[in-house]
Amino acid sequence: MATATNSAFVLLVALLHLSLADKLKYKGSTKPVRLFTEEELRRYDGNREGEPIYMAIKGVVFDVTKGKEFYGKNAPYNALVGKDSTRAVAKMSLQAQDLTSDISGLTTEQLQSLENIFEATYKAKYPIVGYTAARILNQDGSPNENFKPEDQPHFHIKDEF
Repeated sequence: MATATNSAFVLLVALLHLSLADKLKYKGSTKPVRLFTEEELRRYDGNREGEPIYMAIKGVVFDVTKGKEFYGKNAPYNALVGKDSTRAVAKMSLQAQDLTSDISGLTTEQLQSLENIFEATYKAKYPIVGYTAARILNQDGSPNENFKPEDQPHFHIKDEF
């Protein structure tokens, strides 16, 4: 009797495994993450009809196209798109001198604001489509030793390579 019960249990586990196998498989992202140079990112500034609108914060490139009324051509925040606008987001500024990735000299409050907006607005609302080359590479083109793919949002090595 114990053998029949064990066999039935093994059969049940096998059937359950087979029925759930597809649901439990790792599913990679549908779109690979890419690396953007400053020049490439400028192409997605919201001024070309039918093109996506991208902006970068902290070196992470977001597709903000669904917020076209805010980021599209002649929209209030159009100055932020097509570039890494980390400083401008931290300072809540649209001034030309703040439209940069440079965070040097920002106050603790501005850095905290940047982190809050990055997490609660951009990461929560917009898909990540890539990273800026400056986040991964040094100015001379050598690898940035501080860049750790496993620490990046939505970056799965299995999907990328």
